[in-house]
Amino acid sequence: MSTYKKIYERSLNDPDGFWGDAAQGIDWSKPWDKVLDMEAKPAPRWFKGGELNTCYNALDRHVKNGRGEQAALIYDSPITGKQKTYTYSELTDTVAKFAGALADRGVGKGDRVLVYMPMIPEAAIAMLATARLGAIHSVVFGGFAANELATRINDAEPKVIVSASCGIEPSRVIAYKPLLDEAIDLSDHKPDATIIYARPEAEASMIEGRDFDWNTAAQAAAPAECVQVEATDPLYILYTSGTTGQPKGVVRDNGGHAVAMHWTMKNIYNVEPGDVYWAASDVGWVVGHSYIVYGPLLAGCTTIMYEGKPVGTPDPGAFWRVISEHNVKVLFTAPTAFRAIKKEDPDGEYLKKYDLGCMDSLFLAGERCDPDTLYWARDKLQKPVVDHWWQTETAWGIAANPLGIEPMEVKAGSPTVAMPGYDVRILSEEGDEMPDGEMGNIVVKLPLPPACLPTLWNNDQRFIDSYLAKYPGYYLSGDAGFRDDDGYLWIMSRTDDVINVAGHRLSTGAIEEVLAGHEDVAECAVIGAADQLKGQLPVGLVVLKAGADRDEQELAGELVKRVRDLIGPVAAFKQVVVVSALPKTRSGKILRGTMVKIADQQEWKMPATIDNPAILDDISVALKKLGYAGA
Repeated sequence: MSTYKKIYERSLNDPDGFWGDAAQGIDWSKPWDKVLDMEAKPAPRWFKGGELNTCYNALDRHVKNGRGEQAALIYDSPITGKQKTYTYSELTDTVAKFAGALADRGVGKGDRVLVYMPMIPEAAIAMLATARLGAIHSVVFGGFAANELATRINDAEPKVIVSASCGIEPSRVIAYKPLLDEAIDLSDHKPDATIIYARPEAEASMIEGRDFDWNTAAQAAAPAECVQVEATDPLYILYTSGTTGQPKGVVRDNGGHAVAMHWTMKNIYNVEPGDVYWAASDVGWVVGHSYIVYGPLLAGCTTIMYEGKPVGTPDPGAFWRVISEHNVKVLFTAPTAFRAIKKEDPDGEYLKKYDLGCMDSLFLAGERCDPDTLYWARDKLQKPVVDHWWQTETAWGIAANPLGIEPMEVKAGSPTVAMPGYDVRILSEEGDEMPDGEMGNIVVKLPLPPACLPTLWNNDQRFIDSYLAKYPGYYLSGDAGFRDDDGYLWIMSRTDDVINVAGHRLSTGAIEEVLAGHEDVAECAVIGAADQLKGQLPVGLVVLKAGADRDEQELAGELVKRVRDLIGPVAAFKQVVVVSALPKTRSGKILRGTMVKIADQQEWKMPATIDNPAILDDISVALKKLGYAGA
């Protein structure tokens, strides 16, 4: 039996022993009474009765154990031209002082602190300072629209909001304070105070008695000590968009989260204390929580906060510079980032300028990774490329190639195998297990492993309805796919993206894979548009690689033929249009649902997370060319 198989089977057959051993990697002020509490409602809980402090585990203990002079956090901002490195000692002291500033504003154990920040070190400092006090942070992506921010203020009811004067994009400065002021005006709940970090690029008008300057408040504060909390107490709330338009507040606990994050760093990513780990994401997303802030610091690694883009800051070599300059061992980013680099520099010319000898591997997640992007990255980097699959709700990989346990054969298009603790099943609509190779709903048999959400903030019933009600005893992932004969998982689409063409259930992801394999296609999306005769029909939207000058009709013919040859006539794929770009969230997810609504002439709302709203006008024009969107 392989090493992975032994470890995986033990995690399912002996969860108490497996996770009890993993928990030895964390410092506890009080040991737990029970590793796994299966009786807890609405879902099983981990390390009941145990006490710890997550900030202590991420910072203070490394200083105590002799890592004080090691770099903890490197800030790299090609947008402002600034860089700054914090050692573990410096970061611990800075966090303790800011925790003191929060305490001076009345923040204590169990209180909420909303963090509305750009990608600067102060965002991580605010998160860690909140955790230091035993309080609960809720990070909202900087620059979010005021009404969306207001709904989160109302739901989390923060005592204090921490923000900055602005965020900086390559082409513009986004003033945050007017957005924050408007959100507070709109919300029924009013914070006691805000603390604003002043950036030189924009001034913020301050309201006396409510708004406080970050530097002044931190300098006046006494450093705060770590407050011990129960393992089952919340560490943070992270809002994910809900189907009703009311965001869902995913709750993360302290104990299970610290244990799982620490375990993943060695076992999945194969990094050791002292290694440099870079998640090129944003602190507003779950990747930023798990792998910019908590995972690397809990493991004693050096983490990187990058305020820039994969291309345009200044060129498609931006990532290679950061890796080479800061000695990065592992890069974790979204496939979208690599598609952007591939589109601008298809031959990898910029890569040749940098020495990437320090780099061991590339991990991709956030969107399904098409084989073409994976092959391109592997060919150009000559490093292992790991596509892994997880969700805001889980905090870490449900399926991955566990490089720290046993590197496994890569199958392009698959995130490899289920990780320890995840008992993944494929079920039919009726709840029957599907045979290998057949597509169904991907679920995880309870208990979910440590760090996965135990509920939604103040809403157990919505948690049950959203995740547990459809298949009692199982967590519904909302993704569709299958398991092959070797036990590899294939995540084909969100359940919403499985389209029904004349009674045949088809994955839009499978069609996208075929389109992405065409030599002139940089990236693509396939949506299911309403059709009177067949129920739904697949529509393809493709973005061409830089330098690809094609006759659109001729290209469309080639793409239709590819789908017919590789999937079959059953796909009924006949409509494809070239677009300049695809609408995406700032984390790189393609907004397929919004495009479906445009195609079907349904009412739709501008998504709060959209990166470039103007692109939706182009999409509407493109869909009209095909006879959709009210043409």
